[in-house]
Amino acid sequence: MSNDSPDPAGTETETRVGFIGLGNMGGRMTRCIVDAGVPVLGFDARVESITAAGATPAPSGGAVVDGSDAVLLSLPDSRVVEAVVYGDDGLLSHVREGQVVVDLSTSSPDSTRRIHADLAARGVEYLDAGISGGAAAAEKGALTLMVGGSPQALERVQPILDHIATNVYLVGDSGAGHTTKLLNNFLNAIALSATAEVMVAAKKAGLDLQTVLDVFNQSSGVNFATLNRFPKIIHGDYLKGGLTNSLMLKDVALYVELLGRLGVASLNSSGPVASFGLARALGYADEISNTVVDAIGDVSGGVRLHDAGSTSEGDAR
Repeated sequence: MSNDSPDPAGTETETRVGFIGLGNMGGRMTRCIVDAGVPVLGFDARVESITAAGATPAPSGGAVVDGSDAVLLSLPDSRVVEAVVYGDDGLLSHVREGQVVVDLSTSSPDSTRRIHADLAARGVEYLDAGISGGAAAAEKGALTLMVGGSPQALERVQPILDHIATNVYLVGDSGAGHTTKLLNNFLNAIALSATAEVMVAAKKAGLDLQTVLDVFNQSSGVNFATLNRFPKIIHGDYLKGGLTNSLMLKDVALYVELLGRLGVASLNSSGPVASFGLARALGYADEISNTVVDAIGDVSGGVRLHDAGSTSEGDAR
């Protein structure tokens, strides 16, 4: 991509990259950027997360902004994003004209648009870039990004994003990226929670789980969970490192809130709300959302899909 105007974030070699929030996803994305030969100035509440990702630690988020041309955020929710932007020593008090901020969090589109307007008043571009692909794709730099905001701003940071994503879609103006992410995450939540329920039923019915998945994946019930999650889960590999049950429940709640504002009936949200709410209540809050199958198994007679160390119906947690 090219841009003939003066550009403080114009090319990959000239751009100083900052990253705030180097957790499960942010740390993996940062590592991909660093491994591509691009230095990253990072800030996270856990300093060890910064160094583990190969970034140079900064003393604060504000210091990241001072030392960067493009700043990437990967934070749990809008509340945290707003604290980082508006808080004491926050982004808003440090940004300068010409910078680009890319928010890779899953956030409320209303909050996103407010931050966009406040940063735009200071001459700063703000892109909301929802991500999909989970920890495995983040590890390989193979995420999908759904971006809202200025095409010109996206063009400027595209060389950086190419290190973390294989698919980058500009889906509309500010807020469109986070809106698309909520829609996608709801479908993900539906597929995961419904498939978990079905697989627990298959286990209790005495079916061979691999054969059941083979059938589903050649039939109309096929979905991301049957293709990519449960072939591992049935062998006890929960693909740890991705979205937790609490964060999945948060995303579904944001989806319901979005539909309320749009005036769209949300007729299918009760299933994932109940499933991930159950997982949280039973102690799986901070575990990967794939463990929702164990929560459903717990209240279905102590079922585990995998057999290691269990009876035919598994052991209760």
